Amino acid sequence: MKPLDLQVVRQALDWLAEGRDVWLCTVLATYGSAPRSPGAMLVALRDGRLRGSLSGGCVEEDFIQRLGEGQFDLARQIVRYGEGGLAPTLELPCGGVLDVLVERLTPGCEAGEQLALMEQALLGQRQLVRIVPLGAGAAAVDTVGTPIPRIQRDDHEVRIRIGAAQRLVIAGISPVASFCAQFALALGYEVIVCDPRIELHESLGVPGVELREVLPALYIAGGGCHERTAVVALTHDPRLDDLTVMEAVRSPAFYIGAMGSRRTSEKRLERLQRIGGLGPAELARVHAPIGLALGSRTPAEIALSVMADILRVSNAVPRDRL
Repeated sequence: MKPLDLQVVRQALDWLAEGRDVWLCTVLATYGSAPRSPGAMLVALRDGRLRGSLSGGCVEEDFIQRLGEGQFDLARQIVRYGEGGLAPTLELPCGGVLDVLVERLTPGCEAGEQLALMEQALLGQRQLVRIVPLGAGAAAVDTVGTPIPRIQRDDHEVRIRIGAAQRLVIAGISPVASFCAQFALALGYEVIVCDPRIELHESLGVPGVELREVLPALYIAGGGCHERTAVVALTHDPRLDDLTVMEAVRSPAFYIGAMGSRRTSEKRLERLQRIGGLGPAELARVHAPIGLALGSRTPAEIALSVMADILRVSNAVPRDRL
């Protein structure tokens, strides 16, 4: 399974290639409780087919109805769902408010080229920013210099940062790894499992995972991580886990974790410092023991604690706020 944003962009490219007008929707802002975060995308055809999500379903149904009625035929417009939105106002069950940028893209325009660049960005090849004027003029793309928020907006234009889809690199096949892969896929992650032990590959049994017969450290050293990558070492085998962590701390991965008890983790960190030459700043990036302290015991419970901690770090939630 490919991450949802990547599915949206590829579907838009396919429909444009078929000569169809498409409507690309991007969540610009949320107020109060809202099901999707800014930057979430959806692409649709006038006949009601769509890919992606803006909410839990209520917004999509209303949008498709209005699209079929010709209410979104402008090149671009911003609509609000929730309080003060479209008339008659659609009240969201969660009580939140969504501002959505709706763009009509036509075959033969520059939209196809921009979508192709967005696809590259979502695959981790580079980051870019889409610059969408709110008046006349064509949308444009630019490379990202200094870090910017996902969405920037003023009276004249919207700037949307497009970066790599979230990726989970799992080092080694194990029961915990199988559950981590399932949870990560459900969360929209691209999941890559690296294990050179070919005899274990059939035991993974998780459709949608990219399985590689390679040492995890070699995959990471070959550029397998970008800034939206989480790396988890889940084998209890120091030959795999230690090398994975040593390479991961040299990468831009936002989360690096290794499974083990507190005592095992202390020994691992000592080895990484003594043998791997890692300094305090590098060791501080390693989550060991991995996961949130949920009292987990079974493989599924441990995997849940791992993915919960990855989600916490991805959302920049400090542990003391839990």
